[in-house]
Amino acid sequence: MIQQLNTQIIILANLISTDSTIVAEPVSDNWAESIASQFLGFLPDWLGPILVMIAVATTFVSVVPLLPLVLVLMERKVSAWIQDRTGPMRTGPWGLLQTLADGVKLIFKEDLIPPQADKLLFRFAPYLIFTCSVAVFAAIPFSQSILVSDLNIGIFYILSISSVIAIGVIMAGWASNSKWSLFGAMRSAAQMVSYEIPIGLSILTVIMMTQTMSMEGIVAAQDGVFSEGKAIATFLGVEIKGSILDWMIFRSPFTFLAFFVYFISSIAEVNRTPFDLPEAESELVAGFHTEYSGMRFAVFFIAEYANVFAVCAIASTLFLGGWQGILDEDQFIPGLFILTGKSFLLVFVMMWVRWTLPRLRVDQLMNLCWKYLIPISFFNILGTGIWGLFFRVDSTLSIGISFLIISLFVISLLGIVFNSFGKLTPHDQTALAGNIGATNLRRLESSWRDRHDH
Repeated sequence: MIQQLNTQIIILANLISTDSTIVAEPVSDNWAESIASQFLGFLPDWLGPILVMIAVATTFVSVVPLLPLVLVLMERKVSAWIQDRTGPMRTGPWGLLQTLADGVKLIFKEDLIPPQADKLLFRFAPYLIFTCSVAVFAAIPFSQSILVSDLNIGIFYILSISSVIAIGVIMAGWASNSKWSLFGAMRSAAQMVSYEIPIGLSILTVIMMTQTMSMEGIVAAQDGVFSEGKAIATFLGVEIKGSILDWMIFRSPFTFLAFFVYFISSIAEVNRTPFDLPEAESELVAGFHTEYSGMRFAVFFIAEYANVFAVCAIASTLFLGGWQGILDEDQFIPGLFILTGKSFLLVFVMMWVRWTLPRLRVDQLMNLCWKYLIPISFFNILGTGIWGLFFRVDSTLSIGISFLIISLFVISLLGIVFNSFGKLTPHDQTALAGNIGATNLRRLESSWRDRHDH
């Protein structure tokens, strides 16, 4: 040991010696400095990185507002499909320009500020919410090369920035000097603060499994674990090196539960139906942004749909393998399209839930969080710790056992649901099917009677 210590001291002395003729060139880990040194080397050292960061920030601020244009049109088409209608079809081919026309309309609408409102906070609130919504995307890895910053505390940064949105909501409601806006803001703050707890606890199970808070590191931890880095099969000359069993959702039974806790909580976090109580039009007119109009209202709208896509992208990164697909990304589909496809699939599920379930009451909303989701989250953390004691390193055996337990759980749950539904009377089954389902069932019943009567 003493000999090793002497060797280290000698190496250190050689490195700091003034007589050494080897001068190591400094290597920067800062991506902005690296890009500036390659393309903007003629500028001063302090100016190049600043210009690069401004260019990246401008790109994000320009691209993120385009997401609501796509998501709003997608929601209109999905709701029309669910309700058996066509949706917008007049503006542009198949109605594709309808959302763009609505955005142009909002730009030219009059910007009104209530005379008794706090004008400074009233103007500042929507931009605070929009800024925090855009800042979340800086830590989401869209592919192996498309990542603004690989923070070693990336998921902690995302949780911290997204929590500031609640302050902007309270600011908007209080500055409006309206009781409806204030009630909506208080509801929203209570809801967001409450549901951040199961979200954080569910993310903690992933951190326990991967031993890192880096978003890039979490994606890397879901690469080829089941196949142990070997090709499972070859399809059209492309090696299949992974499978969905590599994803964190199947890594243990507790991460499987954590995914659904996270997804349900994220629906409440972004104020989507059936958790859209802060914007309950039957009670609060429009919630915390009742007094906003024109582009200020549009900024709230953009931030809401940006948050919807962000929580789905985070879920895809944490639980669904991120930008990694079943095939090797370098050989087949780019990671950007893989992550975007997974995120849009989860967005579709959110829209499906919105146009299927009715709105909850306030007490039901809080009971779901504090009496069910939070205890389940603590159970997941305890179970993840015990699972780690038995399987210290993920392997084909541990993932196979996990997938078997998950399969048995899902089959048992579906059996209980269908068995319970089968024990209901036809009248109760019709009521449970909902208004649209009830209409269809009555129509089928009448046609069946007509055929048998004749």
